[in-house]
Amino acid sequence: MLKSNQWRRWGASAFCALALGIASAQAQEASDVEALKQRVLELNRDLLILEEELLFPANTQMSVFLSMDVGKFFTLDSVKLMVDDQLVASHLYTHQQLDALFRGGVQRLYLGNLKAGAHEISAIFVGQGPDGRDYKRGARLTIDKDEDPKVLEIRITDSTARMQPEFDIKEWDN
Repeated sequence: MLKSNQWRRWGASAFCALALGIASAQAQEASDVEALKQRVLELNRDLLILEEELLFPANTQMSVFLSMDVGKFFTLDSVKLMVDDQLVASHLYTHQQLDALFRGGVQRLYLGNLKAGAHEISAIFVGQGPDGRDYKRGARLTIDKDEDPKVLEIRITDSTARMQPEFDIKEWDN
């Protein structure tokens, strides 16, 4: 028969072995969970790419980006984007967003579908101009959409010669 000390040693040994087995199993489960999380993130990325390709096929796709240069003569409050006199996008800007644009950031303002043919793109800018005056200006561009994706950039730049902001829409080459 086992004596009481032997039972305790045997029990302690069995408990340690059981604890090590549980810890090992938990570590394996944690590793499996992390691998599963990584796989879910990859799958989500692939689904978003597929969704964009399905919703915005290359032959009808149009993207519009907004950028700013310096910003001494104009502080942007909002922008409205219109395609063929239909409002397709608008945005109100926070101080953090303006700061990012001033530091060279570019915002995707619009991604959508557009039929082939001639279209008029216009943007309306509202903000504070020189000397803190309220400012509302626009820019307009007529494009000819073909089978390739169309990428446009709305630019807000400072004209130091005129001491005024300038607004234009530029078509990027594919």
